[in-house]
Amino acid sequence: QVQLVESGGGMVQVGGSLRLSCAASGRTFSSSAMSWFRQVPGKEREFVAAVTGNGGITQYADSVKGRFTISRDNAKNTLYLQMRSLNPEDTAVYYCAARQYSAWSSSRYDYPYWGQGTTVTVSS
Repeated sequence: QVQLVESGGGMVQVGGSLRLSCAASGRTFSSSAMSWFRQVPGKEREFVAAVTGNGGITQYADSVKGRFTISRDNAKNTLYLQMRSLNPEDTAVYYCAARQYSAWSSSRYDYPYWGQGTTVTVSS
């Protein structure tokens, strides 16, 4: 079993920055690909970014490419999402997710482990 706990959400003005963290426990962290997803009420949970188990490969949704950076510290069992140039469309609950494999995926159905989410609100 894997436990994931997100933190770092909050309210920020347009153009601002936030860094989300996700602390993982219960499984060999470095063997798990990790991702960030986000969801707004009434919409499906959407892929934001992913990183492979060893951190060597990252992938981003087009909507965040160039503004968000996903990274991981396997020594600390922690996943990060650095968000810059935030806009109101980034307002959502952000979830971290873990796979049972080291290869990344953008499909939420490939992630059996999820955190409880952290809310990001971007105000104009």
